[in-house]
Amino acid sequence: MLARKSIIPEEYVLARIAAENLRKPRIRDRLPKARFIAKSGACNLAHKNIREQGRFLQDIFTTLVDLKWRHTLVIFTMSFLCSWLLFAIMWWLVAFAHGDIYAYMEKSVLESTVCVTNVRSFTSAFLFSIEVQVTIGFGGRMMTEECPLAITVLILQNIVGLIINAVMLGCIFMKTAQAHRRAETLIFSRHAVIAVRNGKLCFMFRVGDLRKSMIISASVRIQVVKKTTTPEGEVVPIHQLDIPVDNPIESNNIFLVAPLIICHVIDKRSPLYDISATDLANQDLEVIVILEGVVETTGITTQARTSYIAEEIQWGHRFVSIVTEEEGVYAVDYSKFGNTVKVAAPRCSARELDEKPSILIQTLQKSELSHQNSLRKRNSMRRNNSMRRNNSIRRNNSSLMVPKVQFMTPEGNQCPSES
Repeated sequence: MLARKSIIPEEYVLARIAAENLRKPRIRDRLPKARFIAKSGACNLAHKNIREQGRFLQDIFTTLVDLKWRHTLVIFTMSFLCSWLLFAIMWWLVAFAHGDIYAYMEKSVLESTVCVTNVRSFTSAFLFSIEVQVTIGFGGRMMTEECPLAITVLILQNIVGLIINAVMLGCIFMKTAQAHRRAETLIFSRHAVIAVRNGKLCFMFRVGDLRKSMIISASVRIQVVKKTTTPEGEVVPIHQLDIPVDNPIESNNIFLVAPLIICHVIDKRSPLYDISATDLANQDLEVIVILEGVVETTGITTQARTSYIAEEIQWGHRFVSIVTEEEGVYAVDYSKFGNTVKVAAPRCSARELDEKPSILIQTLQKSELSHQNSLRKRNSMRRNNSMRRNNSIRRNNSSLMVPKVQFMTPEGNQCPSES
């Protein structure tokens, strides 16, 4: 408005607007990275455009086990209903071909001349089919020796019924005893930490088992998944790199009787070797943790998974201790399972720390000085508080003291006395 009225030159206004636009940083919202493995362990992967759907039917048992419960129950019910209806039709055809249906309609039937007694309609044939396959045997309907075809149908229905029972019951058992059910009680810390342990930068996380039944031959594997580009220009969207776990046991197995802190030393073999605390926030990587073992009660191999993205890795933190000894028993406080505390840690990468070991010494010295300063401040605050408290107590005592009264004698002398 002022530029239009020629009060302020238009060139000055344009320059001022351009300067303000340069000062304001343009922050673009960073799109959330798609996780390859969810925190619950589920794979975040969608299979599309699968043309050869018939391959799933070649492994029908695994397909039935992988189905959802509602689909499994529908298939379980329909398999029995369809088999009962199919053999009911066969029993009705046997009775119709032998003439038993007309004989019962004309009421001129002898029980010893029919194939199946009391099979007068399709309903009675359906009931007899259920009795044969489920082996109920109410006694109202039974076979005779007149029809060899009926004996063949009986044998065939028994075999088919046994196969259906074995498949469906085995499928339901496998669904209830699946390995990932046991993995529900294997827990991981929500955040991972990077701190100094034994003079080295280490990537650490905590794992625990909520059940008393143990996981036999438990082992932990760590992989880093990130998007990379080869020197030839090929883009690899999911590039997996194995990183070693610091385990003093040669068999690489862990004894998961109590929560453990799994440690990975960031050395030259590690994909995190060149990453500093500042670079970590901009890294497009995901650390996948896989825990495998054999369930002690069932003998089934189970696997628990989780992952940590860059936002879930805390630099310069350490897990608090949750195992204590109480009355001769080790107690675990799971309310502090994922709690961390800040510790002194260099902000540089592991490569820079190896090249300049003095960085670690300087960091520890600064941490020690800051700790001493905080202790001095805390002690001085305590002294000040105690002095103020003592002064307030003295004032209160002085206000409660009894005043002295002086009496005058006839000679003019003062006689102090207390009242």
